Amino acid sequence: MKSSFLYADITDNIARLIRDKVLQPGDRLPSVRMLCEEHGISMNTAKRVFLELEAKSLIESKPQSGYFVCQPPFQRLPIPSVSNPSTNTDRPEPDDLLRKVYSIRGAKGVTNFSTGVPAKEFLPITRLNREIVQATRRLPAAGTEYEPLQGNENLRRMIAARSITWGGKLRDDDIITTAGGMNALSFCLMALSKPGNTIAMESPCYPGSLQLARSLGLKVLELPTHPVSGVEVDALKKVARKIDLCLLVPNFNTPLGSCMPEENKKAVVELLAKHGVPLIEDDIYGDLYFSTQRPKCCKTYDQEGNVLFCSSFSKTLAPGYRAGWVVPGKFKEQLLRLKWVHAISSSTITQEAIASFLRSGRYENHLRKLRVQLQQNYVRYETAITTWFPPDTRISRPQGGLALWVELNRMVNTSELFDIALKQKIGFSPGRMFTLQPQFDNCMRISLGVLLTPELEPRLKQLAKLVKAMR
Repeated sequence: MKSSFLYADITDNIARLIRDKVLQPGDRLPSVRMLCEEHGISMNTAKRVFLELEAKSLIESKPQSGYFVCQPPFQRLPIPSVSNPSTNTDRPEPDDLLRKVYSIRGAKGVTNFSTGVPAKEFLPITRLNREIVQATRRLPAAGTEYEPLQGNENLRRMIAARSITWGGKLRDDDIITTAGGMNALSFCLMALSKPGNTIAMESPCYPGSLQLARSLGLKVLELPTHPVSGVEVDALKKVARKIDLCLLVPNFNTPLGSCMPEENKKAVVELLAKHGVPLIEDDIYGDLYFSTQRPKCCKTYDQEGNVLFCSSFSKTLAPGYRAGWVVPGKFKEQLLRLKWVHAISSSTITQEAIASFLRSGRYENHLRKLRVQLQQNYVRYETAITTWFPPDTRISRPQGGLALWVELNRMVNTSELFDIALKQKIGFSPGRMFTLQPQFDNCMRISLGVLLTPELEPRLKQLAKLVKAMR
């Protein structure tokens, strides 16, 4: 009987702290063992407390991390609409808007909510500095010599070893290193296409990929995309005979943060292989999952070498190191030739430094911490937007990655909002950047890589006021 009273009292006390906002969404609760020690209760009673709080949707469990306060379901905003792009592939690109948004990168005094990389507070900078110094001591000629064309052998070996986390069976010889993820995508597009070809992509889509495709003279066909499950497979089936290649970000794409179900990934790989259409898979966000398990990739299901798998360490470890890679499948010789012509070699010192960091086991520890930090940051943004933005706002529920997609009332033009906000030293990414079609004018992307601190919250609140003023 005493145990039952204690269980009820502890549960009620924690629930009250959450409802009174003493405990905020994203806050970690004491562990089961700590709860036992603090209240003199058994393990079973402590677990019962957490189960009851979970049943009330007040907390959530994250394996190997503990229990965290979650956003109550009744307070959550709806998710954005499924995109419905036109089949027209020849629309003008918003060049002026892109230039304005990219020009504020690193600008002093500007609170930039659009920075698409983790904040420096999230990165192991001190340890990486040591790895750079040690790399110069280990490498021949202190790292001033060219790397082999295919890239640093130690790094390729570590990348291959890590492929087991997503069901890959890579060997170091399958991998070519590049100067970042965009460099990998560039090599793939140059190897597989010629001007006038049609490439299918998600909609909305990363602006850099759109710019790259257009610069190579390609026609971009944007596909309907669900904010949770990613590109619509049925839509891809309808155009499979009309396209020459396909570029997708199946795991936590920007700006939606969606993740394609495994059966969809497998279906896409089989569909494109059947029609002889190469698939370029950009998995740059794949390690930034919020769930308990890393999602598989399209490459996992590739039996014919038709999938070119690209990624980098820019979103997880060191954006400025420009260390990326591609697994080109049956197109390896074409990509090696392109690298030889356009680059000769990748960066010697940074590749060796990252290889050493991976070999030490510190990368896995860093990723575990980073994933928790990003998910907590997402909860902070979700809570703030729910509280301050208009009630008809819609926001995505990313399952990983760095992006939060916000859909506003159609009366709000975020390109115009950007100009107004910038006068108050606030920046973000207007939705029109992420498409070549006349759509997403009332949307914006917020980066989860920007740490929402108490000092930054008034800036987001001010942005919300500007949104309300435009309605």
